[in-house]
Amino acid sequence: MNEEMRAKRNYTRKYAKDFNIFTKLFQIYALNIIFLPFAFLFYSIECKKNNYKVKSPCIVAPNHISYFDPFLATLATNIGLAYMAKKELFEGKGFLGWYVRRNISRLGAFAVNREKLEVSTIKSAKEVFKANFSLCIFPQGGIRKNKKIEAINKGFVVLAKMVKVDILPVAISGVEQYNWNIFKRNKIKLEVGTPISYLDDEEDIIQNWRKQIADMTNYELA
Repeated sequence: MNEEMRAKRNYTRKYAKDFNIFTKLFQIYALNIIFLPFAFLFYSIECKKNNYKVKSPCIVAPNHISYFDPFLATLATNIGLAYMAKKELFEGKGFLGWYVRRNISRLGAFAVNREKLEVSTIKSAKEVFKANFSLCIFPQGGIRKNKKIEAINKGFVVLAKMVKVDILPVAISGVEQYNWNIFKRNKIKLEVGTPISYLDDEEDIIQNWRKQIADMTNYELA
């Protein structure tokens, strides 16, 4: 088996033992030692949680507007998260490709095919919840900077019903364009919405998520 095939197998299929105290510690380190000191140079961050409390593992579902979003989702929820990440992030070559794979995997990410929900993805997701972690999925798939709630992939709903967990909407706004001016400090707004039951109809769940995100971000429903 060549190196590419090993990388694909290792970073696609995850087990409960892969989501542990060391994963949480690395997330705390990455968030508080690396990301936040850097982010506070250029942004102020406001977080509103609407008195929510996560009582059991769930699917955390933020809108997606920047490469900062995984860190911001962790900051907003303050719970152990695993992340679904596009498989292309794990396919880089050379030292840089290895470095990216190694560190996003240590953060609790695993590779997924954004075009379809694969068996390995479902199995890995079940292992996430078995480890008492929640799973972060971006329903929009790729980054959307146009301030519109559109192009929703229903895979997060299908998965929620398969594993029988609720969905927690998280709204992110204010970083549609990156700011590198330390004197400007744009405001990033985070808001945690109301959990959506996996027992609701599929279309109702999608519409509920879209409306909550639109209301919290003032984005246009498209």
